[in-house]
Amino acid sequence: MEFLRFFCYASIILSISACLFPIMVNSVGINYGQIANNLPTPENVVPLVKSIGATKVKLYDADPRVLSAFANTGVEFIVGLGNEYLDKMRDPNKAQAWVQQNVQAHLPATKITCIFVGNEVLTFNDTSLSDNLLPAMQSVHTALVNLGLDKQVTVTTAHSLAILQTSYPPSAGAFREDLIDCLGETLSFHQKTGSPFLINAYPYFAYKGNPKQIPLDFVLFQPNQGVIDPGTNLHYDNMLYAQIDAVYSALASLGYKKLPVHISETGWPSKGDEDEVGATSDNAKKYNGNLIKLMAKKTGTPMRPNSDLNIYVFALFNENMKPGPTSERNYGLFKPDGTPAYHLGISNINVVGSNTTAAGGIGNAVRTPSSPTSSSTGYLSISSATQERYQIVGHVLLASLLLTKTLV
Repeated sequence: MEFLRFFCYASIILSISACLFPIMVNSVGINYGQIANNLPTPENVVPLVKSIGATKVKLYDADPRVLSAFANTGVEFIVGLGNEYLDKMRDPNKAQAWVQQNVQAHLPATKITCIFVGNEVLTFNDTSLSDNLLPAMQSVHTALVNLGLDKQVTVTTAHSLAILQTSYPPSAGAFREDLIDCLGETLSFHQKTGSPFLINAYPYFAYKGNPKQIPLDFVLFQPNQGVIDPGTNLHYDNMLYAQIDAVYSALASLGYKKLPVHISETGWPSKGDEDEVGATSDNAKKYNGNLIKLMAKKTGTPMRPNSDLNIYVFALFNENMKPGPTSERNYGLFKPDGTPAYHLGISNINVVGSNTTAAGGIGNAVRTPSSPTSSSTGYLSISSATQERYQIVGHVLLASLLLTKTLV
C-alpha cells in the first residue's frame, strides 16, 4: 500500500512540475549526503530529485543502491572517493578494481560523468593526504583510460574556498602561495584530461562570522546596491558570484583562464544553535530559492557571463547523524520523511508536504541502519564542525569584511 501511495504522490508531483516549471530542467544540481539513519530508500528519492528539476546529483561515495535506483532516469552523477581512499588509490590495480566495481558496473544505465577524488584535501594541511591526492587522481584516470571510459567520465577533486589567499576584489583573486606548487600540478592534470575545477563556497559562513557588517541581502541574492570591482568595473550584487569570479581570476593568474569551474557545494541551513546567526528557514528559502532562479536563467557571473553555472546545492536531506552544531544537520531541502524543510516558492516540492503529511509522508518507506550509510568519511569530517568550517572560510571571511566597506 505504501509503495502504491508513494507512486501516486510521485505522479502528481512530476505532472505539476512538467507543466509549471519546465525552465527548471537541466538547471539544478544537488548534493545527496547520507549521514543519517532515517532517510527514504533510494528508489523513493528519485521523484524528490525530479520534483525540484534536478538533473545532476553529487554523491560522496558510489553507493550501488543509489546508482541502481537512478538507472535509466537520465540524471547525471558525480561519484566520490573519500579522503580515506587516497592512499589506496595510488595503486593502479586498486584504482582499476574500484572503477570497475563502482563505475563501469553501472554504465550506461546510470549516467556517471565524473569522479571526485578527495574533498577539500589541500586545506587540511595534512601532507599524508595532499601528497596522495594527485597520484590517486592519476591512477583513477588511468583506470578509466584502460577501460575505455575516459571520454565519458572525468576525474577531479573538490576544494575549499580557503585555497584562496585573496578573494576581493574578484579581479585580484589569487591562490595561497603555499599551495601554488601542489595546485599547479593538479591544474595541469585538469587541463590535460578536460576535467572541471570544483570549489565549495558558502557565503553563509561569512555572514555568520560578522552579521553586523555584512549585508544580508548581498549574501541572499536579494535586491541591494552591490559593489563595483575597481579592477574591471564589473558590478556584483551577490557574494557567491564574487567568490566564483575570484576563483576564475586566481586560475587565470596561473595560466588556466579557460578551465571550467563548478560549484560543488553551496547552501544555507534552515536551523541552528543560538549563536548561529542567520540559520533560519526564511534565509534558507531566500538563498536556495533565489539561487535556483538564477541558475534557471542560464546566465553566468559578471566576469564570465556566457559560462554555464554548474552549481550543486547542499543538500537534498537534513542528515541527523552529522556531528557538530545544529546547522550541520539542517542544510536539506527535504526532511527525511520527504516533506520540504521549508517552501522554496519556486517549485511544486510543496505538494509533497501538503499531500503526504497526514499520511505520514512518503518517508514511511525509510531504512533505519545503525550507522551512516555514506562511506565517505572525508565528507563527514569536513562537514561536521563549525571550527573546521571557519578554518575553511577564514580567508574569504576576511575578504568579505573588506568588501562590505564599499557597500555601505
